[in-house]
Amino acid sequence: MEEQEFTIAGAGGAQLFGQCWRPEQPHALVVLVHGFGEHSGRYSNLVPPLTAAGYAVYALDHRGHGRSPGQRGHIDSFDDYLADVRALIESAKAAQPGLPVVLFGHSMGGLIVLVYAIRSPAGLTGVVASAPMLSKPNVSPILLTVAQLLSRVAPSFALDTGLDPTTISRDPAEVARYASDPQVHAKSSARAGSELMKAVDWAQAHAGELAVPLLLYHGDDDKLVSIEGSRRFFASVQESDRQFVELPGRYHESHNDSGRDELFAMFVDWLNHHTVAG
Repeated sequence: MEEQEFTIAGAGGAQLFGQCWRPEQPHALVVLVHGFGEHSGRYSNLVPPLTAAGYAVYALDHRGHGRSPGQRGHIDSFDDYLADVRALIESAKAAQPGLPVVLFGHSMGGLIVLVYAIRSPAGLTGVVASAPMLSKPNVSPILLTVAQLLSRVAPSFALDTGLDPTTISRDPAEVARYASDPQVHAKSSARAGSELMKAVDWAQAHAGELAVPLLLYHGDDDKLVSIEGSRRFFASVQESDRQFVELPGRYHESHNDSGRDELFAMFVDWLNHHTVAG
């Protein structure tokens, strides 16, 4: 397997950190979109099963995250995330021409890939959403109201999300890894919070327009992003090739939780079926 780091130009010319993991002869591309406050390097449990099954994985660090520039947790517009993902997809396709492309996103990344797939389905073989942010996050309602007000008058004002690391996984080692990661942050600008909530509402209102195969999975004991948002979204999806898996007892990051090997096997089986691999 080959690992490579690179830089891509995102919306407004932002120079974003990217990385990829490529098996010798990949038969499809998985474009990985991480969640809020984290970075693409936190998927070290998920990447090996994908590359072992013949999938090249391409990822970036969102603006304001990880090794990419920008104020931590700040965006001017949700559309910037979509434009950045488009740039990543185009970069991956240029490096590996002619291969099927599947979008994968976790949490906020799940919201991003679902909105992207609804708006720009051309060229996508499928979309996989892990515990997508499809409902208001488990933070203070007062904080959400303040964020909406500040978004108009002080958009870059930073707020602490108060995320509890113990909500991400039942595995103490994974919780410790998250809590000690210097590239993880719990900051959100007022504008980012407002933009994300608007994107959640948009995704729920337009779920019926999704026209690519969908795999959606969510831990039913997720204390950070409610599974109810995923249930509501999936109930509105009209695409015939759709699958929703509720994972009993799992916390927010199923790929970093107990029982993840079973999840990875399901994910790879779905990919194989939809990319005619193997």
